[in-house]
Amino acid sequence: LSGQQKISESPFSQFKEVYLPPALRPLNKTLVTPDQWKDVNSTQEKRRSLLYEFCKKYNTMKKLRTHLVNVVSRIYVEDRHKVLYCEVPKVGCSNWKRVLMVLNGLATSVHNISHDDVHYGKHLRKLDSYDLKGIYTRLNTYTKTIFVRDPLERLVSAFRDKFEHPNSYYHPVFGKAIIKKYRHNANEEALETGSGVKFKEFIQYLLDSHRPVGMDIHWEQVSKLCYPCLINYDFIGKFETLEEDANYFLQLVGAPAELKFPKFKDRHSSDERTSAEVVRQYLKELSKEERQLTYDFYYLDYLMFNYTSP
Repeated sequence: LSGQQKISESPFSQFKEVYLPPALRPLNKTLVTPDQWKDVNSTQEKRRSLLYEFCKKYNTMKKLRTHLVNVVSRIYVEDRHKVLYCEVPKVGCSNWKRVLMVLNGLATSVHNISHDDVHYGKHLRKLDSYDLKGIYTRLNTYTKTIFVRDPLERLVSAFRDKFEHPNSYYHPVFGKAIIKKYRHNANEEALETGSGVKFKEFIQYLLDSHRPVGMDIHWEQVSKLCYPCLINYDFIGKFETLEEDANYFLQLVGAPAELKFPKFKDRHSSDERTSAEVVRQYLKELSKEERQLTYDFYYLDYLMFNYTSP
């Protein structure tokens, strides 16, 4: 190999050596009151074991052709308590970033941090901003967590947030392209503003192998956002048990006793939360085939995190 080839291939080869197959290391529970968290811990061990067995069985890592920096690009770093958090949008990520900012000493309370500060303030570092040694050291020694959600609930939540409310980015960028390609006889106003995208049109875009605009993190599969078969996450939280899981995790990493995961809804607080019943109403707009293809699109996420098919 030439010197240039060695440089370009070495990050991936090192990654394979370190992470194939991923080891299921025990959680450090020295900072936790055992009786209080007995049931949560039992659930946690089942989730970890299920994901580990899935990855061992299907070994999707062998097919990976992504550079290491891309693999860790969604992971936030909190150095004080040695936490790595992979961001999955629509799974309480705004409040998780607030928590990380407090842990890191960047804020005194989760209640004083605005939505814009969370998402545009650039107060938190991501793992891909470190050099290779910094990345490997943190992957091997920090407590890594991921929080997930029923895939179709997450999808509908993203649609409602981005397309049913005024949005200066998603309407002109995604909305205009979606309406232009999938709405027959669209009027000039819709083509001009990109507002009023219907859920069926959004699903047509999602399932189209020739999408007029690319994918977006708010509806990308968790398997492609956080690479759960490549990065051995120590803790798997779920949106359905968000507060309980999050507060248990905070104890595990030695967070201040007064720091609790916030309960407030970050935006559109008057809207009904996206529940299984809300999802059913949206799925009625789709044909049987479209429903099946949408499930197939998130099939890996359903399997990895043991969600029941709709």
